Parts: sequence; structure tokens; C-alpha cells
Amino acid sequence: MAKVCDITGKRPRVGNNVSHANNKTKRKFYPNLHKKSFYVPEEDAWITLKVSSKALRTINKKGISAVLKEAQAEGHIIIK
Repeated sequence: MAKVCDITGKRPRVGNNVSHANNKTKRKFYPNLHKKSFYVPEEDAWITLKVSSKALRTINKKGISAVLKEAQAEGHIIIK
């Protein structure tokens, strides 16, 4: 899937461009995604995920293992 965070499930949102004359045209707000590799010590493997900046902060705080378990419980990611 393109432009979707693997951890939080964030996707593009729809909104309006609003001109000075209050004309409205449709636009998309994209999540701030980064392709990042993480080392998972339990599996002794590197995994590559597309994560948002907020998810990166969460991973730095809680650790990759805890975040992967939470994402799997919420159904955002499938661990084999």
C-alpha cells in the first residue's frame, strides 16, 4: 500500500484549498512518511517499514518490539 503508515495506519486525508476569495478546491493531506529499517532482536532480523514521524517517536520511546505487538493487535501490521 502506498502512502500508509505501517504502524499507525495513517492515510491521506481529504480537505480543501481555500483561496483569499474563499474559493474551495479539493486537495489531499499526506502523512509524513519515512522508509526506515529496524533491527528486531527477538527475530534476529532487520525489517523495513514505512512509518510516520509520530510512529518514529513512539518507537524511540517504547521500543520496536512493543510497538510491533500493539500494531499487530490493532490489525495495522501482520507479523509472520
